[in-house]
Amino acid sequence: MTDSKYFTTTKKGEIFELKAELNSDKKEKKKEAVKKVIASMTVGKDVSALFPDVVNCMQTDNLELKKLVYLYLMNYAKSQPDMAIMAVNTFVKDCEDPNPLIRALAVRTMGCIRVDKITEYLCEPLRKCLKDEDPYVRKTAAVCVAKLHDINAQLVEDQGFLDTLKDLISDSNPMVVANAVAALSEIAESHPSSNLLDLNPQSINKLLTALNECTEWGQIFILDCLANYTPKDDREAQSICERVTPRLSHANSAVVLSAVKVLMKFMEMLSKDLDYYGTLLKKLAPPLVTLLSAEPELQYVALRNINLIVQKRPEILKHEMKVFFVKYNDPIYVKLEKLDIMIRLASQANIAQVLAELKEYATEVDVDFVRKAVRAIGRCAIKVEQSAERCVSTLLDLIQTKVNYVVQEAIVVIKDIFRKYPNKYESVIATLCENLDSLDEPEARAAMIWIVGEYAERIDNADELLESFLEGFHDESTQVQLQLLTAIVKLFLKKPTETQELVQQVLSLATQDSDNPDLRDRGYIYWRLLSTDPVAAKEVVLAEKPLISEETDLIEPTLLDELICYIGTLASVYHKPPSAFVEGGRGVVHKSLPPRTASSESTESPETAPAGAPSGEQPDVIPTQGDLLGDLLNLDLGPPVGGPPLTTSSVQMGAVDLLGGGLDSLIGGPNFVAPPAATVPPNLGTSMGSGLSDLFDLTSGVGTLSGSYVAPKAVWLPAMKAKGLEISGTFTRQVGSISMDLQLTNKALQVMTDFAIQFNRNSFGLAPAAPLQVHAPLSPNQTVEISLPLNTVGSVMKMEPLNNLQVAVKNNIDVFYFSTLYPLHILFVEDGKMDRQMFLATWKDIPNENEAQFQIRDCSLNAEAVSSRLQSSNIFTVAKRNVEGQDMLYQSLKLTNGIWVLAELRIQPGNPSFTDLELSLKCRAPEVSQHVYQAYETILKN
Repeated sequence: MTDSKYFTTTKKGEIFELKAELNSDKKEKKKEAVKKVIASMTVGKDVSALFPDVVNCMQTDNLELKKLVYLYLMNYAKSQPDMAIMAVNTFVKDCEDPNPLIRALAVRTMGCIRVDKITEYLCEPLRKCLKDEDPYVRKTAAVCVAKLHDINAQLVEDQGFLDTLKDLISDSNPMVVANAVAALSEIAESHPSSNLLDLNPQSINKLLTALNECTEWGQIFILDCLANYTPKDDREAQSICERVTPRLSHANSAVVLSAVKVLMKFMEMLSKDLDYYGTLLKKLAPPLVTLLSAEPELQYVALRNINLIVQKRPEILKHEMKVFFVKYNDPIYVKLEKLDIMIRLASQANIAQVLAELKEYATEVDVDFVRKAVRAIGRCAIKVEQSAERCVSTLLDLIQTKVNYVVQEAIVVIKDIFRKYPNKYESVIATLCENLDSLDEPEARAAMIWIVGEYAERIDNADELLESFLEGFHDESTQVQLQLLTAIVKLFLKKPTETQELVQQVLSLATQDSDNPDLRDRGYIYWRLLSTDPVAAKEVVLAEKPLISEETDLIEPTLLDELICYIGTLASVYHKPPSAFVEGGRGVVHKSLPPRTASSESTESPETAPAGAPSGEQPDVIPTQGDLLGDLLNLDLGPPVGGPPLTTSSVQMGAVDLLGGGLDSLIGGPNFVAPPAATVPPNLGTSMGSGLSDLFDLTSGVGTLSGSYVAPKAVWLPAMKAKGLEISGTFTRQVGSISMDLQLTNKALQVMTDFAIQFNRNSFGLAPAAPLQVHAPLSPNQTVEISLPLNTVGSVMKMEPLNNLQVAVKNNIDVFYFSTLYPLHILFVEDGKMDRQMFLATWKDIPNENEAQFQIRDCSLNAEAVSSRLQSSNIFTVAKRNVEGQDMLYQSLKLTNGIWVLAELRIQPGNPSFTDLELSLKCRAPEVSQHVYQAYETILKN
């Protein structure tokens, strides 16, 4: 009879009966009773009352019974720690049993019982089992060390188990090696700083030998361990690759992906001139293709990994396009991934078959898939120039189908094609305009409006088309409203006489009737541009647009390199580093590919080197070109250079014609009507000067003349170290200019002349903007004060600490070197005020692990004074609120290299004369946070 009978009983008073059966003299009856206990435990009944009786059954030769008792023990030892100690003697005895299965079972169970009192008794048996003659016992003991380390790390280190574990890497049995590697990797993850897996060529050789013989999961542990090793040169890298390559033909897909990870990593070190490099590329393709014949879930994981591989090395799969063609029965998630990879692999050689395939997909029934397919045709046109014409004709054919969502997607991608190939395919605009009435999605409407505005001079009834959109202006989405505003201003600049009323209407709608700050701001900017300098307006609004890049969704190069190191893990499926989704980030180490060899660097092909990839020396602190906020607020809203200064007479703002003289000169007539006075918001100020300034916030982003906090001069170079020359100094920032204020004192007995100064490369590119000018010879005991202007366009190299500056000063006696730390607030620029919407969006966008918390104790300022003092050092308050009696300031600042730092400052109410401040900083380059905090503390406490 099967064991299911144990789960069917519903007797009452069962515990009492079981107690009697457990103490029976008959072995069979005992075994039956223990099975019943385990069955009850499995279905959730509390059988902990039987603990002493079950423990008594441990002393038996019957392996099955022993396993059952151990199972019970593991479950209840935590709730009955005092009872569990009764079992220790049996454990110790079982660890010396002649049967290796019992020895292994005992040590495994002891490792699973997470009770501190038992761990000390576990040490001696574990030490014996780690050196046991039977490999099965040794491999079980290796895993037990990792479990024990999790319970009591200090005990494991004191007992020397880690050294024994390292010795097991040289074991003769491959399974023991694999388990030792797995245990050490597990321990190393929780202690990233410890160098437990101290890999060297000898230990790597042992791992590679064990690789061929251990089980598939053992192989994965070993391969993952190999991936963390950096070979000393390309020869060693090639040797490892040669021995790992056979794993590519393994039946287990996890082993294949782990092998691919090792090979992708070590290929970085191989020169592309090597024959072996080409061979390796060819060997990598078949296993990846084979993964696509598995079930859909595995296919999806494989495709997400292939997506990364194709971005890093497209040449691996460039001849395998057909395997990514979509099958009719593929689930939608597989279809969309395949489509993405098809576009990445599209080239001149295969574009014809890709386009034929995509056109077929565009007639499918799955709406999401069809949309993506239409978008893919547009991406192909942008990626492969030779195919653009064919792509455009394919898109026009699709528009003729009149299927609503197909037409809308086609219009969105045609807009991008116009951006990529200006003045080439504009003949299709007429066809697009025919479909104007069918557009109901914001993105498609915005794209169509952009096309009409951009090519207004080619469309006879452009004003009518845009006016039709304007009728329901307030019902449109923000995206469409912004696009419509820009398009009508473009139209006005191209056909001024015909569209005065239209432009006034849209500016009035955008500035006075809208409560969207983005729309209002853009409306005011256009309004002011048109009223003050129409020529400048033309240059800004109708400026030549940069061509769009072919791959807009490529993963950023440094992140891609990190993700390649995580192939075969969850990070490669999410396309995010582990730190982004592992709670608490325990044990998450940032990985990167090994540095390229000199030979492979020189032969980098344009195909594999992404444009704008940072050079090896570029520090982490410097933002990438596509940094979200890099150049967002670099709008110069000052009066036009050389133009008349803003008047400051007390003219009422309502009576000012913001679109006055400037437009008259553009359209040649005095009949341009100003917006009525009543509709101008009352809070725009009374005088012309204050009104315009407040309207465009001209003053709020500019540091005042008082400048930021200046630290007192400190001695940087004592006279005894510089043959009598003493240098003291400090750094200042006044109205956008950085200076190094120096005091040179001659304490020698001879005159000093011929002064010069030079800075070493530093984190923010600080460099002298002019030579060091000491106009007269420096006589003995004479002191001279000099202000040396600095700029931030020098060479960049990440320093430790970040704000370290190494300086060389030369005179007629010698060259002297010193280093100093500059306060970071001298790099806070004047346009560092972010608008609220952008602040909120950016705060959410920056990952939580980039947030740093600090405390500023005993500050003698209230919220107003804090805000005012910080603003004088270009730390701007974006918003302020009071939460449960605490003042909260939300602030932004921007560094000279475009890095934004966002802050939340909580002012604790306390002693009236002193308060504590809690500072939270968020930044895309978290290494600057500590120095920004120091700047806060310096500014607020001095």
